[in-house]
Amino acid sequence: KQWYQRRVRDMADQKAILKAGDKEIELPILSGTEGQDVIDVRSVGQHGYFTYDPGFMATGSCESSITYIDGAAGVLLHRGFPIEELARDADYLEVCYMLLHGDAPSTEQ
Repeated sequence: KQWYQRRVRDMADQKAILKAGDKEIELPILSGTEGQDVIDVRSVGQHGYFTYDPGFMATGSCESSITYIDGAAGVLLHRGFPIEELARDADYLEVCYMLLHGDAPSTEQ
């Protein structure tokens, strides 16, 4: 079936430097399987700062290894598969297998 062709990106080993006053804070840049890279700001509080994102427009609230959502673009992926393709092309057992095992089942499975 065509719906199980996955899109995967390699993890980036990059850092961002935040300059705040006389401090430089090194922050990891993380890459997921989809979407934009993200700057991990968890350690900013240890340096006496806090982040501010009114409207929660540039902040991820969680990490998921099976779901990607971009509401503005109308994208919902489960394990890298578009939900509309799963609904249209996969049966219930194929979707269950994919969610549990991370890939589409073979014909034998």
